[in-house]
Amino acid sequence: MTATIARAAQTTVYPLLAMRARTVPDALALTDGTTDLTFRTMLEAVDRCAAALAARGLTRGDRVAVISENRIEYALLQYAAAKLGLITACTNVRLAEPELAYCTALVEPALIVASPRYMDTARAVAAGVPVAGFHDLSDEGETTCVADPEDGLFIIYTSGTTGRPKAAVISHRAQLARMSSMRLDLGILPGDGYVAWAPMFHIGGSEHLCTALMSGAPGYVVDGFDVDRIIDALGRFPVGWLMLVPATIDPLIEALKERQPQIKGVRAVGCMADLVPSDTIAEITSLVGAPYLDSFGATETGMAPLSANLIPVGSRPTTFPKQLTLLTELRLCDPEGNEVPDGEPGEAWVRGPTVFSGYWNNDAVNEKDFADGWFHMGDMFRKLDDGYVFAGRSKYLIKSGGENIYPAEIERVLLSDSRIADAIVVKKPDEKWGEVPIAVVVPAAEIDAEAVIELCRAELAGYKRPKGVLFVGMDDLPRSVSGKILREEVEKLV
Repeated sequence: MTATIARAAQTTVYPLLAMRARTVPDALALTDGTTDLTFRTMLEAVDRCAAALAARGLTRGDRVAVISENRIEYALLQYAAAKLGLITACTNVRLAEPELAYCTALVEPALIVASPRYMDTARAVAAGVPVAGFHDLSDEGETTCVADPEDGLFIIYTSGTTGRPKAAVISHRAQLARMSSMRLDLGILPGDGYVAWAPMFHIGGSEHLCTALMSGAPGYVVDGFDVDRIIDALGRFPVGWLMLVPATIDPLIEALKERQPQIKGVRAVGCMADLVPSDTIAEITSLVGAPYLDSFGATETGMAPLSANLIPVGSRPTTFPKQLTLLTELRLCDPEGNEVPDGEPGEAWVRGPTVFSGYWNNDAVNEKDFADGWFHMGDMFRKLDDGYVFAGRSKYLIKSGGENIYPAEIERVLLSDSRIADAIVVKKPDEKWGEVPIAVVVPAAEIDAEAVIELCRAELAGYKRPKGVLFVGMDDLPRSVSGKILREEVEKLV
C-alpha cells in the first residue's frame, strides 16, 4: 500500500470535528448552561487556539499539561492540540501539590495551561515550564492538521493505588475505536449528547465528550457533580449515556423525584452495576426510562472489554454477567499465560483498537503489562454460560488457610440485599489463617453483623464468609475520582 493510499484510509479527531462543523454548522456543540457554541463557532475557537499554540512554537508530539476544572475552554484546547498532533496531559487537580508536580514533570510538557482557579498552583509546580491561561490562547493564523492516528491525543493519569500515578496515553486511533464500539453496543444515535460532569482529567469527562462531538451531538460541560445542572441538561437534549458512578446515584434520584423534569431521552444510565444495590438500579432506570449499563472497562481500554450488557428498566438483578464489547478480543489467563477453563478465574488479557498506547516514560511496566502482545488488565473474571463474572483483582487476593478468596464474590452477595447500601470486603491479618475477609458495610436499613454473616452463609463456602463486619457511613468509604472504593485505604479502617 502506498503512502497516499494509506493517508486516504486514515483520519483523526480534528477532521471529524471539522466535518461536523461543515454538515451541521448551526447545531449545538458545547454548552455550560450559560455559553452556547455551535459546531461552527466551536471550530472557529479551536482554530484560534491552535494558531496560538503554534505561535508559541509547539510542534507535533509536544505535551500540554492542563490544570483546570471542567470548562468549555478545556475542551477547545484539547481539540486544538489534537489538530497540531500535541498531547493534552489532563492532570488531576485533586492531587496534593507534590503529587501534581510529579505528574506534570513526568510528561515533560512544553506548556502548562491553567484556569484562573488553579493558576497559582500551576505556577507553583511549573519548574520553569511556561504557564498560560486559557484567555492567552486565541490568535489569528492558519494551521494544518498534522496528527497521525497513532499519535497521542490525551494523557490520563491512573489512580496509582499501588504506587505513583502512571500516565496512560490514549491515541486518536483508540478514541475513534472507543466511539464506535460504545455507540454500537449501547444503541446510541448520532444526535444523542453527553453530560460531561465527571472530571476532564478522567475518561468519563474527556473521552466521552469528544465522542459525542465527533458524532455531531452536543456536550453539556458541568463543573463537577451538580444534580441541578445535570437535570437541566437532560431537559435540553437527548443523552446517549448518562454516566453515574455508584456514589452519585442516590442524590440524583432524590433530585429527580423533587423536580420531576421532562427528560428528552436517555439510552443508558450508570456503570459498574455490581457495585450498586439492585433496588437502586431499579429506581434510577425507572426514573430516567433507560436501562442500566453493566459495565467493566478501564482508562487503558475504554469501555472495553465487558460493557455490552444493558439491565432492563425496573429490573432488580441478583447476578451481573458481563457481555463482550465490540471490537475487543479477550482471554482469561493463569499466571503462566495459559487460558483457564470456563468457570475458573483468570486474568483479563485484552487486544483491540480501543487499547491505549502504553504508559508514558514507563518502559518496565509497559514490557510487563503488554507481554505476548496483549494488555494484562490485572482484573480477574470467570466465563460462565451467561457471560463473564468479575472475580476481583489479581493483585488483591485474600489468602486464607491455603485458599484464594476473591472479594468480589462476597461483595456480590452483600449488595444483593436491600438492607445494604454499599459494601466492600478487605483482608485482615490472622494468626491462624494468615488472612481473613472482613466485610465493611454501609447499611440502608436495620441490619446487624449476625445477619450479614447469615446472608453469606446461605451463598458462600465457609472459608469465604466474612470473619468480621464493620459498619460505616457512606462518606467514610474513601473513593477514587471514578467513584470506586479504594480497597487499600479501607484496610486501614479494620
